[in-house]
Amino acid sequence: MRFYDRQDLEFQLWDVAGLDRVLDGSELDREAVTGILDTADQIATDHFLPPARFLDENEPRFVDGHAVLPDGARTAVRAHVDAGFIAAGLKPDHGGMGLPETVHQAAAFIFSAANVGLGGYAMLTVGAARLIESFGSDRQKRDYLEPMAAGRFFGTMCLSEPQAGSSLSDITTRAEPLGDGRYRITGRKMWISGGDQDITENIVHMVLAKIPGGPPGVKGISLFIVPRARLDGSGNDVTLAGLNHKMGFRATTNCALNFGDNGDCVGELLGEEHKGLAYMFQMMNEARIGVGMGATALGQAGYQASLDYARERPQGRAPGGKDATAPQIPIIEHADIRRLLLAQKAAVEPALALALHCAMLVDQHRMGDAGAAVQLDMLTPVAKSWPSEFCLEANKHAIQVLGGAGYTRDYPVERLYRDNRLNPIHEGTHGIQGLDLLGRKVLMGGGAGFHALAAAIRADIPAAGSEFSESLSNRLERLERVTLSLAGAIGADTDRGLANATLYLDLFGHVVMGWMWLRIVAAADRAAARDGDSDFLRGKRQAARYFYARELARCDGWADILQANDLSAHDMAPGWF
Repeated sequence: MRFYDRQDLEFQLWDVAGLDRVLDGSELDREAVTGILDTADQIATDHFLPPARFLDENEPRFVDGHAVLPDGARTAVRAHVDAGFIAAGLKPDHGGMGLPETVHQAAAFIFSAANVGLGGYAMLTVGAARLIESFGSDRQKRDYLEPMAAGRFFGTMCLSEPQAGSSLSDITTRAEPLGDGRYRITGRKMWISGGDQDITENIVHMVLAKIPGGPPGVKGISLFIVPRARLDGSGNDVTLAGLNHKMGFRATTNCALNFGDNGDCVGELLGEEHKGLAYMFQMMNEARIGVGMGATALGQAGYQASLDYARERPQGRAPGGKDATAPQIPIIEHADIRRLLLAQKAAVEPALALALHCAMLVDQHRMGDAGAAVQLDMLTPVAKSWPSEFCLEANKHAIQVLGGAGYTRDYPVERLYRDNRLNPIHEGTHGIQGLDLLGRKVLMGGGAGFHALAAAIRADIPAAGSEFSESLSNRLERLERVTLSLAGAIGADTDRGLANATLYLDLFGHVVMGWMWLRIVAAADRAAARDGDSDFLRGKRQAARYFYARELARCDGWADILQANDLSAHDMAPGWF
């Protein structure tokens, strides 16, 4: 069974994203990257994909105070670790391989398409390790980063608490100084992915907590390294309080953790006091892009499963066929099935283009391009949220292609939908991303980031030719007018101005995906001129036509609502429900 499209992934890497620009002057070349992706493909095919259904039906168990994973999970994750895919995303200084982020994310896409739950451990570990890379002392890098790069320790992020949720200013976890950078940690954390497991010898929790006497709210938050076990092997008073039983993503343990129930949990300050949230935003933003890539991979896996089914499943005859004795036709010959397949293709391919574009921006920033960081900051809420919403919609279409069979466990599409349904909530809900985009990113620096992104989109419009350029140009201009109008509304009344931030995120995201389709089509045209046209390239153009006719056209209605700043939801009194 195909679970992703390797030809499309390589086309996106080389022809759309332009990976050659990052590799220029490095030791990596196209052959080496192909070898890395081949290895990822083999491990995903041999170890991640086969137990996917079993791991979905057999959740981790709470046994004697610890999480015990089902058979197959440990073997798969160890194969991933032993092949170097955690070290791949880390710098060579402390055991990493230093791969370009674009290559690292392309491999992550393959693993997530095969089994997103197993891929979550690596994503969190790399993010936590990078925090120590960026802000840790030499000793902390030696004690924690090197074992994480080797896959002996895994990592987590511990932000939410039962009483606070996404409102981090209300966290109550405390860190009392013990001297020498050590603190006694006391508190409870909730929704901790990978918070306990029996794969690695230790888990490095990155914990947000407040030091007594610090500033109120988020300004008083600090960041701490809190290992499950101390480095001498003794316990550290980190208790698994329970496992959350989710509708999907079941191979990743999701935990409630208690720190310091017996007053003996010790953590180390990472960086400086009261700068914890600023530090944690590095991991949060990386995780948001990772969530978007995972959502894209799940959409891709559903698309491939439903496409294979549609080609093989005979049913009915063409509407104009009157001969009941004629052979049935494959359902892909029915127009509405082609619509459902095309809708999936039109969502998952630009979503992958955006995820790889963001990875390229990370690489370009590392190479000294300051403008890349500005664009990445603007695109991060979209890279997380658009695939989480619209590749989830693609998974819905995949179920529809299979009909009643799509609702059974005999096929993977219902599991893929359940897995993806977490992502609109994961790492900041869809609504929070809208508030971040409109309330922070768009307004920062007098709109400098927004204008820079608009300029980047405009720079690509002439290359696409007349078929799409005018349509995208018009929607971009409309987005600019809406943004100016809402900025004025926010200035007059913040609450009312941000009332439609989620719809603004959808409008913004669709314009960005229109841009991604423009880049894909331009790359397809270059490839056709170089190698000759093909069905593969014709399919790109047709999916772009579908997106522009049926999806980008939705921007007009959304823009009307936003221009008027409809307040029907804002003005609905709670008692009226």
